[in-house]
Amino acid sequence: MTAAPRPERRPVVFVDRDGTLHRELPEPVADPDALELVDGAADALRRLNEAGYWVVVITNQSAIARGWIAPEQLARVHAAMLDRLRRGGARVDLVVSCPHHPTEGRPPYRRRCKCRKPLPGMLREAERRLPIERAGSWMIGDAERDLAAGRALGLPGILVATGKGTAERERLAAAGAPPEHFVADLPRAVERILSGSRAPARDGR
Repeated sequence: MTAAPRPERRPVVFVDRDGTLHRELPEPVADPDALELVDGAADALRRLNEAGYWVVVITNQSAIARGWIAPEQLARVHAAMLDRLRRGGARVDLVVSCPHHPTEGRPPYRRRCKCRKPLPGMLREAERRLPIERAGSWMIGDAERDLAAGRALGLPGILVATGKGTAERERLAAAGAPPEHFVADLPRAVERILSGSRAPARDGR
């Protein structure tokens, strides 16, 4: 029996979950019915699929370590998220989550791991599981820790204004290190990627 050929290497767009792919809530999302994708999310990811990018969702989920949600609840939320995106014509190739916290909760989730953003462990895990070409790859998120995880692999990042993004941009600008790319939301970030332009964008449009 001949094994199926491994897919060709291609670039990836890593997408943060909370505040980037879906609206950030004051409490961890434990109920799939509470999940609300940002406007245009499915269409944006579909465009990445059609352009030949892997799409990988990367998310810190320390709510598991803190005991606020169970791993089974997180799995149901992600299953619902993927189903809604599929019904919108989009495909997510992989979801990687970090359930750890360095100081809160109980073992095995309370530990200093290598996957919690801003560390790049989840991105490296995606590289082990998919044939990713770093050249042409991107990171999209609403926090500096998202962009830092991408930078650790040499990837450019786009900060979105949704979620914590506007406050993050103001904080970074006050520190003299504004994000190179700052746009309104996930669809605008995808537009920037597909435009082929890496010129700085800081106007939030």
